[in-house]
Amino acid sequence: MYPRRGPGCVWIFVALLCLCGRSSSQLSYSISEEANKGSVVGNIAKDLNLNVQDLESRGLRVVSSYSEKYVDVNLRTGNLFVNERIDREELCPHVVKCSLQVQAVLSDPMTAHRIEINIIDMNDNAPVFVENKHVLNISESSLTGERYPLPVAVDADMGGNAVKSYKLSQNEYFSLDVQSGGEHGVSAELVLQKALDRETRSLITLMLTAIDGGKPPKSGSLQINVYVIDANDNIPRFSQSLYKASVKENAPLGTPVIKLNATDLDEGINGKILYSFIKRGNSDPSNIFALHPETGEITLKDSLDYEGTRAYEIRVQAKDQGASPRSAYAKLIIEVIDVNDNAPEISVTSLMTPVREDAQFGTIVALVTVSDKDGGSNGVTKCSVVGSGPFKLKSNYKNDYSLVVDGQLDREMISAHNVTITATDEGSPPLSGTEVIIVQVADVNDNAPCFTEPVIYIYVKENNPVNSKIYTIHAFDPDLDENAKVSYKLLDISYKNIPISSVLNINSDTGDIINLQPFNYEELKTFQFKVQATDSGVPPLSSNVTVKVLILDENDNNPTILTPYSEHGSVNSETIPYSAEAGYFVAKIRAVDADSGYNALLSYHLTELKGNNLFRIGTSTGEIRTKRRMSDNDLKTHPLVVLVSDNGEPSLSATVSIEVMVVESTADVQTQFRHVPIKEDSFSDLNLYLLIAIVSVSVIFLLSLISLIAVRCHRTDGTFSRYSAPMITTHPDGSWSYSKATQQYDVCFSSDTLKSDVVVFPAPFPPADAELISINGGDTFTRTQTLPNKEKVGDQWELGFIFWFLDLQDRKLKPKKKKKKKHEDDSDSPGS
Repeated sequence: MYPRRGPGCVWIFVALLCLCGRSSSQLSYSISEEANKGSVVGNIAKDLNLNVQDLESRGLRVVSSYSEKYVDVNLRTGNLFVNERIDREELCPHVVKCSLQVQAVLSDPMTAHRIEINIIDMNDNAPVFVENKHVLNISESSLTGERYPLPVAVDADMGGNAVKSYKLSQNEYFSLDVQSGGEHGVSAELVLQKALDRETRSLITLMLTAIDGGKPPKSGSLQINVYVIDANDNIPRFSQSLYKASVKENAPLGTPVIKLNATDLDEGINGKILYSFIKRGNSDPSNIFALHPETGEITLKDSLDYEGTRAYEIRVQAKDQGASPRSAYAKLIIEVIDVNDNAPEISVTSLMTPVREDAQFGTIVALVTVSDKDGGSNGVTKCSVVGSGPFKLKSNYKNDYSLVVDGQLDREMISAHNVTITATDEGSPPLSGTEVIIVQVADVNDNAPCFTEPVIYIYVKENNPVNSKIYTIHAFDPDLDENAKVSYKLLDISYKNIPISSVLNINSDTGDIINLQPFNYEELKTFQFKVQATDSGVPPLSSNVTVKVLILDENDNNPTILTPYSEHGSVNSETIPYSAEAGYFVAKIRAVDADSGYNALLSYHLTELKGNNLFRIGTSTGEIRTKRRMSDNDLKTHPLVVLVSDNGEPSLSATVSIEVMVVESTADVQTQFRHVPIKEDSFSDLNLYLLIAIVSVSVIFLLSLISLIAVRCHRTDGTFSRYSAPMITTHPDGSWSYSKATQQYDVCFSSDTLKSDVVVFPAPFPPADAELISINGGDTFTRTQTLPNKEKVGDQWELGFIFWFLDLQDRKLKPKKKKKKKHEDDSDSPGS
């Protein structure tokens, strides 16, 4: 006990329970009621070993379930002070021990401390009698020693400040017997000390004074008027001076409680007894119970509530009906038996939401308090979280719990959790209460942007205009707000020593890819780079995707006439004998196109025909032949213009002029491929020369091919294009195929003349279903499907040497006939 410090002084008793490794403890203080506002209850910072400078940053606050905020905390000093007037009688009426239950909550980390403030009663209420005057009718025949119950005084204070004693004014007839009722207080009875004589004195006035136990004590008085009545010499008598009964709080109205029994030895009206309740103070038992005046049976009149009143102490009177009625008094105690009629109540005193999805296990989300108005086992509760989830309840102190994180949170999966808390008591049958807490989950940047495909293919036509949008990259981030805001950038990879950023640009916000330079399919077939998508979270997360750009060919190259014929602008000459038959081979036009696919598929046509339509040309082979035999009406000179067109849209073309002259003798025929000397008398020497020439040419070809492959492999940029060694394949029909890893050609020969030559068709790019086009001896095309090819096509001009070699092989390996020195007309007939 601390010394008194005047009005509003504070008694402080601090009990600190520190549980090692937990976030809860209990402080206990005491303070007198009616303490002045601002009175210090205790120093929380000191008692909890907290740094005063950290109180404001950690958000120290006092929370409670009361409607008034009776106490608050000073964040600068850590003092817990009185914030509102505390009236113990108003806060805890009729309760011996009165206390405030509050909690001190801090953040970073979240901790909760239970604080119990005991309210010390002050003697601020004087005892008061309900009646101003009390009347007693006492027969003159009353015997000394008879007792008469007196009204009790009501004192709103409790404990030592309640009514402790009574005093009776000085008189010669009566004395006062003060009785202690334990928890029910004290009561007083008037005891007759001297026989009464109505004729001498019919009215006796007394003064009853109630005194409480306060310092200084307070008192209240009641005037008692005693009227002396004539004789009725027998008083009723109860069978018991104290009656006890019990009744369940859920008993229906009309339930019998007890039956009183009193007897009177008198006869007639003086022996007829009537029962009644005696009203004491503010308590009127007739509001709850009904007493039959003649039988003395007490029944239940109104519903009971164990939580409101656990027992009733009632004074009953048995009074006869004599002229001067005499009474007897007894005490009745009715105990209310508790039944489990109140479900537990769950209250959330503090909810910390939203909770970050990366919250650690044990992070406090809410403070939960459970209460049950029932008593005994009916008021013992167990609290838990319903179902499985990332939360659990952690017991702090008795019925105080903390809802804490007990699992991994993922906002992208569940953005809000409905946490159902149930509290069940131990009654029979048990009752339960539930409370649903909605816990919002705050987003953190835990997801990197993701692309729908690991590799993105972009098809772009060559010669695409500069600053054109060729593709839009999109990455998805399942996070929210800034964490989901994605920006894009190119990872700077170069090809041919040119940074990719100088070729392409990407809009960082929209992901639009724009070309800064036009593309040329003949120079670059494909290349790849990487795009990085980065979100705006802290720290930012990113992911990459590979982008492969495939250039689509356009018909932007004219056919090129190969030697020995030149293009339009000069005239080339050929001669044929007058005796030439229909189908006689005149010349073969060779041309190539730098484009691919159908853009490089060439067709040959004769224009500006004069005369009698003597010549025709193979649309696919370029071979010019006679359509019929010569006649005398035909001209000796035939100018021909050959138009070579590709199959692109629009079609591009080239022309070459040839002048065909008709001669009388085959010996005068001059062609580009007939200058091979023939020696009839040196067959063995010819074979030797031929063998040496073939071996030499083969060695030169192989060395050139190996050198070409080595140069190409050395110049390969692994990021954008690849080459592999070419391969030549012969076919049973006499045709040749020339292929590389990035391109395939068909090489075709005419089968009826020494002027057989090579026709090459590069495959298109990029193919979805590419076609390999073979040309046979006729003018028709044969198409066969091949696999898609996405690599770079080799330079078509590197085939020139191969064409020449194949043509030479074809001409020199044909069997030779021995001829006469004379030039015969059939020596120039078509051969195979």
